[in-house]
Amino acid sequence: MAVSAQAQTIDRTLAALAEPHRRRVVDLLSRGPRPAGELARELGLSPPAMSRHLRALREGGLVEESHPAFDARVRVYALRPEPMVHLLRWLEEAERLWSEQLAAFKAHVDAGEDEA
Repeated sequence: MAVSAQAQTIDRTLAALAEPHRRRVVDLLSRGPRPAGELARELGLSPPAMSRHLRALREGGLVEESHPAFDARVRVYALRPEPMVHLLRWLEEAERLWSEQLAAFKAHVDAGEDEA
């Protein structure tokens, strides 16, 4: 069974968000772009550890990297909204399906109570 491109995107997003430090990075970046060094200080991580987390977030498509004109050595990270939009749509569809199932179950239970 072939996996759709959208399913692969959601899988990459969830894999990148599976680690608590990465979720914290996403929280920090939701307030605006930040340099890698600032993110590392905020999270109390070493630069190599921060680099590994940022690489996972980049590979997951959640963040993008840029370099300010004044210093190409500085890496500034910003969120990419697309992966989260796909994840939100998937969650909304899952919620809709669960709501329908629960409503059908409730209707079944209620019908059984009426018969008793």
